[in-house]
Amino acid sequence: MRVVVTGGAGFIGANLCRRLLATDGVSEVVALDDLSTGDATNIDGLPVTFIEGSILDDDALDTALIGAGAVVHLAALGSVPRSVADPMASHEANATGTLKVLEAARRHGNVHTIVASSSSVYGSNPALPKHEDLATRPMSPYAATKLITEGYALAYGNSYGLAVLAFRFFNVFGPLQPAGHVYAAVIPSFVDAALSGMPLTVHGDGTQSRDFTYVGTLTAVLADAVVRRVTSAEPVNLAFGTRISLLQVIAELEQLVGHPLERRHVEPRAGDVPHSQADNARLLRLFPDISPVAFADGLRATVQWMRSTKS
Repeated sequence: MRVVVTGGAGFIGANLCRRLLATDGVSEVVALDDLSTGDATNIDGLPVTFIEGSILDDDALDTALIGAGAVVHLAALGSVPRSVADPMASHEANATGTLKVLEAARRHGNVHTIVASSSSVYGSNPALPKHEDLATRPMSPYAATKLITEGYALAYGNSYGLAVLAFRFFNVFGPLQPAGHVYAAVIPSFVDAALSGMPLTVHGDGTQSRDFTYVGTLTAVLADAVVRRVTSAEPVNLAFGTRISLLQVIAELEQLVGHPLERRHVEPRAGDVPHSQADNARLLRLFPDISPVAFADGLRATVQWMRSTKS
């Protein structure tokens, strides 16, 4: 099977390409990426077909999807703060881009389409754990675009019979996740600071909690979904019900580096939610054999990878 990964040179996309290349039943992996946030070095040396192009470009999509059996749509402008600073750019990439991918999947014979939504769609809804039937209350333009992403995918399933699966990702972390830029996620930012001997910047008091998901676990689910052609008429949380505060992340990191870490507390970021934790009942019904990588093990692998990039 030919599998297309949009955003294939990004953090999750490049990890997924590696997973798919080792998956029985996958004969070719195509990475489509305009390199606006991805990095071609993430897939250097991999036997993938790389197409440098945008999901907003119909010609690039058509080239990628010729003969495809599945497309995993990961291309997006991530980051809540980035969307607050430039909501139009987030809408074009995430909402219009998703619509373009779905139309391409339809043009090429109703290609099985898996899309990446986000736990941010729950927003200000305080209920924990977050189950998929909760009311969604996006708190940022990014969250709103992710709600549009899953909404369009599920609508295409209903309107056109497109085989679709919409996952809500929860705070994915692991190797290849970039640090050192203003929109970097919290774990690579913490790890980078810790290994560089710099203070860890904590937005707020650090008690905010997240359901962190190691990228290896996430890509295992995605690859299984591709091979088994899993579909759902409803969104599916892709996380495992953990709830870890930023202060706990720092404590784990201190154990790994072997010394206390200095913290620098700053104001909370606009659009951030205080707590996030998934109800994973729907996920486990669809993927009963998935065994998640423990947070401590995933963090250790992340530290080892980032150390290797600094040596």
